[in-house]
Amino acid sequence: MKKVAVFCGSSLGFNEIYKNEAIKLGFHFAKNNIGLVYGGGKIGMMGVLADAIIEKKGEVIGVIPGLLRHKEVAHTEITEMIVTKTMSKRKIKISKLVDGYIALPGGFGTLDEIFEALTLGQLGIEQKPVGILNTNGFFNHLIKQLEVMVTEGYLKQSNKEMLIISDSIEELVSKMFNYQAPKMTKVINKVVK
Repeated sequence: MKKVAVFCGSSLGFNEIYKNEAIKLGFHFAKNNIGLVYGGGKIGMMGVLADAIIEKKGEVIGVIPGLLRHKEVAHTEITEMIVTKTMSKRKIKISKLVDGYIALPGGFGTLDEIFEALTLGQLGIEQKPVGILNTNGFFNHLIKQLEVMVTEGYLKQSNKEMLIISDSIEELVSKMFNYQAPKMTKVINKVVK
């Protein structure tokens, strides 16, 4: 994995542990020559992550829609800033640039981005690893919801297993490096056979 998209909050949340893990992830990326592709912000978790990589002289590429590109939000010290016309074009651009995806704590946007990546994998459009860094059990309830979706017949267990989950940065990145996409048939597999 040469470049990884990280989706995370534009706020820092209330617990320092999330900010500290974002910094550690940034240092890990820089140390292992993994470029960051992210939303281009200088605020919240996004800014902390980008700053950590910049501090260690790593690569940071921001992809930001024009409507969000103002001085209060856009990071000005990153390696490259790509401006798109719309949010949907931003997603396409990020997808073309990266070899995998990671979610850190965030809100609606973070969930939107990570679930779109999972959907692309489920449909066989992409075969990239998708991971969640489950710091402090932040995603525990989301993981439980995925289990309910399997139990109730709306999600195949094999598709649920596409999501790589760990509370350890090193373990998560290692599992992502070793990811094997599920085999797809020519016809999209139905949830219930």
